[in-house]
Amino acid sequence: MAERVAGPEIERLIQLLARLPGLGPRSARRAALHLVRKREELLGPLADAMQVARERIATCPRCGNVDTSEPCTICRDGRRDPSLLVVVETVADLWALERSGAVSGRYHVLGGTLSPLDGVGPRELNLDPLPGRIAEEGVREVVIAVNATVDGQTTAHYITDLLQGTGVKITRLAHGVPVGGELDYLDEGTLAAALRQRTAF
Repeated sequence: MAERVAGPEIERLIQLLARLPGLGPRSARRAALHLVRKREELLGPLADAMQVARERIATCPRCGNVDTSEPCTICRDGRRDPSLLVVVETVADLWALERSGAVSGRYHVLGGTLSPLDGVGPRELNLDPLPGRIAEEGVREVVIAVNATVDGQTTAHYITDLLQGTGVKITRLAHGVPVGGELDYLDEGTLAAALRQRTAF
């Protein structure tokens, strides 16, 4: 039987790190060992940052983003186009779009997708404030930027029905061939979507 190689404090650190997405037990051990080795440079500052995050990070009441201020930095940015609202599933999706630098508008984070099999209905998502935001903020276009999954598309159709009659333009992200993608490696569904949504060259 394998004996413990570290004290309970380090074992707890490993167990907690292993709960993070993308980290299994082995990766968590490597990460813990690296943190312990770099105590002064990494472990202390990381512990401080986590304490601040625990005390100060909150969900933006307007859009659903996470930040240390309310409303969040994006909602307070006067340079953003208030007429454009991008609806995303999660904060991770919001951050991904922000990294692209392609969004000049604001966001609305749903907190997931409709999934009847998992017991996720409209009440479990951040859908109720959406029509009100459109009216109050003078939104003219809503971009539905959800994943191209069954649940994502179900959610997109629900949002389209919810916003019917608001007079707002509803668009969605294009689906198809990714930049740098090779046709031979793409699945049939992606190729079919790309052909259906082809544009003038």
